[in-house]
Formats: sequence, C-alpha cells, structure tokens
Amino acid sequence: MAIGLEDAREALRLVFGHDDFRAGQIPVVESMLTGADVLAVMPTGAGKSLCFQVPALLMDGLTVVVSPLVALMEDQVAALRLSGVAADTINSSREREVNVDAWRRVASGETRLLYISPERLMTERMIGALQRLGPSMFAIDEAHCISRWGSAFRPEYERLSALRTAFPNARLAAFTATADPATREDICAKLFGSDPKVFVSGFDRPNITLSSEPRNRWQDQVLAFIKARPDHSGIIYALSRKNVGEIATFLTENGVTALPYHAGMDADQRRLHQDRFMTERPVVMVATIAFGMGIDKPDIRYVLHTHLPSNIEAYYQEIGRAGRDGAPAEAHMLFGLDDVRLRRRFIDGENSDADTQRREHKRLDALVAYAEASSCRRVMLLAYFGDQAEPCGNCDLCLNPPVLVDETGPARVALGAVEATGERFGVAHLIDILRGSENQKVLEFRHNRLAVHGQGTGKPKPWWQGFFRQLVSSGHLEIDIEGYGGLRLTASGREVLAGSATFECREIVTRKPKPEARPKADAPELSPENAALMDRLKAHRLELARERSVPPYVIFHDRTLIAMAETRPADREAFLALPGVGKAKADQFAESFLTLLNTDAVA
Repeated sequence: MAIGLEDAREALRLVFGHDDFRAGQIPVVESMLTGADVLAVMPTGAGKSLCFQVPALLMDGLTVVVSPLVALMEDQVAALRLSGVAADTINSSREREVNVDAWRRVASGETRLLYISPERLMTERMIGALQRLGPSMFAIDEAHCISRWGSAFRPEYERLSALRTAFPNARLAAFTATADPATREDICAKLFGSDPKVFVSGFDRPNITLSSEPRNRWQDQVLAFIKARPDHSGIIYALSRKNVGEIATFLTENGVTALPYHAGMDADQRRLHQDRFMTERPVVMVATIAFGMGIDKPDIRYVLHTHLPSNIEAYYQEIGRAGRDGAPAEAHMLFGLDDVRLRRRFIDGENSDADTQRREHKRLDALVAYAEASSCRRVMLLAYFGDQAEPCGNCDLCLNPPVLVDETGPARVALGAVEATGERFGVAHLIDILRGSENQKVLEFRHNRLAVHGQGTGKPKPWWQGFFRQLVSSGHLEIDIEGYGGLRLTASGREVLAGSATFECREIVTRKPKPEARPKADAPELSPENAALMDRLKAHRLELARERSVPPYVIFHDRTLIAMAETRPADREAFLALPGVGKAKADQFAESFLTLLNTDAVA
C-alpha cells in the first residue's frame, strides 16, 4: 500500500505534535514519499529537518543523515529520542564503547535514523558495513558544502558524490538554506546520478529589517544599537577572537550582559555561555562565526555585524539566526573599506585555484554592493540568489530613502588624485592629499606639489571616506590587493575622469544620527500574569534539560511554553493538544508540567 501525505501528516501529529506541514514542506515530503531524489533549498527556520525525519519514519529500513557538526548531531538525536524516535549518532566525541553500542542498534534494525559526519561516513569500512544493511535513504544537511561554487566548500563533503554509485537503490535528499543558482547546479551534478526534483522555497525572511552603515566609532555605534534594545537578546558577529574579547568587555563595562564565544575558548566555558544565551534574557552573544550553526533559539531579535562577513552567502546564513519565531527582528551591519581590503587579502592568500579566487572576489563584490546600496537592500539580496522581489518597505533604504546627488565634480577630483599618484596609494593618503595635508608621507612623495593637493578641503574627512567607499562599490575604483591596498582606476572610473560619464551617489551624511529605540517585538505579547508563568515554565524546562544534558529547546520550544502559559491545560488530553507535544513527550513531561500549572492555578 502506497504511503501518502495523509500518512505523513498523521506521523507529524503523533510524533512531533504539529497539526500540518508548512506550505514549503509539503511538495518536498510528497516527492520523497514517492521515491524521488530531492534537493530542497529552504530558508533558515523553515523546517528542513522534518522534511526528511517524517518520511524516514514511514519508510522501511535505515535513513542515514549526514551532518557537519558533532554538537548539532547530538542535539538532534536527543530531540528525536525524546519524541520517541529510534535515532542514534556515531561520532568522534563519544567513547568507542558508546559508538559500538550505537552500531549494534543500527545493524539490528532498531535504529531508524543514524546521524553521522561525512568524514566518518565516507570511509571504506563504514561504506562496506552500510552496503550490507542497504539503507533506504541518505539525507544530506548543509548540502552547499559539497560545491566548490559555494562559499563554505568542504573537501570531505565532495566525497559524498560517491554515494550514488555505492548505494544505487537508496534515495538521496539534500537540504540547504544557502545556495545560489550556480551552487544548486553543482550540487545536482555531483550528488545525483540523474536530475533530482529541485524545490526552492524562496530566500526571503520578510520579518527581518535589513540595515547597514559605515563603521566610524564602533564603540559608540555598537553601544547605541544595544542600548536602544535593552530587553532583547541578540548576536554580535566580530571578525576575530581579539575583537570578540574587546567588544564583550566593552559592553560588560557599560552594563550589558555580554558573553564572548569563539573557538579558542575552553569547551566547557563555551557551553556555559551558550546555555546562558539560550535560557536567560536579555543576553548578547559576542562571537566569531564559530557560533551559530545549529543554534535553535527562536527569539533572537537581532544580528549585528561589526565587520563585513566573508561574502554575501555567509551574511545571509548568519542573519538567518534572527527572528526564527516569525516576529520582527533586525540585521544591522557596520563596514569599512579596510574590511574589503582584508577580505580580499584572505581570498588571495587561500590555497585555491584562480577560478575559485575569482568567484570569491565576485561574492565579496556582491556584499560590498549590498552594503553601499542606494535602493532596497532586500531586492539586491534576493536577486543574488535568483529571487525577484519588489521594494520591501522593511530595510533602512526603503524606510528612509537616501537622497541621490550628482557628485561628478568631486568624483573627478578623487579619481584624478588616484591617477596622479600612480594608482599605488590607499584611501587615507589620498584623503590627506585632497584635504591639503603636508604630513611626512605627503611631503616625502612630493604630493603637496600635485594639482589636486588641497582641492577637497571643503569636505570633512568622514565625507571623503564615504565617498571613496561608494566609488569602490560602484566599480569606478578597485582595490589592488597585491599592491597592499592601493586604489586603481577601472574602465568606468576613467570614463568619469575623462568627462564622458557622470557619477551619481547617495548623499553622505556625516553628522551622528540619534539611535531610535525599536518597538518591542516579542511574539505574542503575554499578559503580566502569563509572562510570570512563562518564566516558571522556562525554569522547569531548564531543570529537565540539565537532568538530561540537552539544550532546553530539545524538551520544548518556546512556542510550546507560550501556548502552555496562555491555555493552561488541566489534563493530559489538553496537554497533548499543545503545538510541539507528541505522544512520547506527553508520556515523559505531561505530569510534571501539569503539576506546575495546577499548583500555579491554586496559588
């Protein structure tokens, strides 16, 4: 008898406590149930895991889930087991005896889902052992890592291309939130023997307000942003471990609960800070990109970048950690030309071929253009991933449209300074020349004798800094990485300099804007009485999570606790009707939560 969507809905309700799939999940699940290979590109928070977990429960045989992070595998397996699903993981963080016991359950047919890293999966011994079992499906998470066209290529992921040959009868399903058209084509070519069904649910996260501004005095900018949102938890992404420490210390000294997180910290300290971030409020996590993947905190209200991320795909993935509950959230970025220079140096310093470096430079170009955009940021961001959109009304450029002005005259002066100095110098020195400085470097190179010397005295230094950024982002100047960050004219820049083209840019405002407090964005807004109950429910959830050594969301998501606080179920049947409560979790947790609720009602 064929398995259909209604069977999947029943499993979804009984095991995971959800009444129905989301719209973007339905075609993916239906296709997988028919035996088709699938590539699903779905935005962060869209429920990718359920798309393969539910079909795995309905199929005969084993489903192997390929995942890149040990901590993520451990959390997902713990969550599945609490939901009554026979899931296991074999990974390097576990003792050998624990891994051996897990394999015995897999070999006996007891385990339905096995989570494993690509490194451990693609060994001759593991492939041979799995071939004897004949898995029914391989589900590959973070599938963009397989593509050399992607921004997060991992060689061990590329070896997954051998799965189709090794397991010709198994279904293959790949999932990612981050893949532009070229990356999607590369995934399909490498992973699937024939054309899979490709589903792109769209990349838009309309609840996230997008904004960007030049980095001037980062301490003032960061503190103003955080202080304007005193009741909200968020993530600050910094460029280096040193930056993380500086920002966390600075915020702490200014009365903000800010915790550092980076790969150089002790594992126990990282875990402690992560637990505090997941359970306390408000907490600001200051982190490198080591923090984020697998973090399932739904009420992160903002992501603030203090420097340009590595490229536009990394940026999209990092801001996707905000607002997973669907309530309003923000993504704000500070940037400077020194970021661009540093990022280009990173790219050129990597041990990669010329084509890969060229693609990475183009990805960075896209992010720089986004940062210096003069019209809707969301239109530009989605266009990169192949999505078309109308102006969103929810980015800084839609909410406060910039004034476009003809600045051909200053552009010719700036471009003339670049040409007159031999296209060898960076922004700081060029501005010194334009503003008439006679410092040691200007005098040493005799640049005080140039015709352009002093022609920019009518504009302050911050104005010229912003102006040069726009000349770079518009493609009239480029940064010469091999020349240690000097600026060079492009063909379009020479046209402006020659007078055959004009230059229009955003009006540059050098006065410091006053930060505006954002409206409270909690969803839904709880009454004082229910908010107090919510705090007690969270404390009880944390106690249960610590007893089991799992993150609190593995017990129940916040949305389940919110529904609990609002509806106050009085018996098991009402408790089972809560969103996110399946039969197995009701068996384990209904009694203790109902006791708390009934005690609260009596009090």
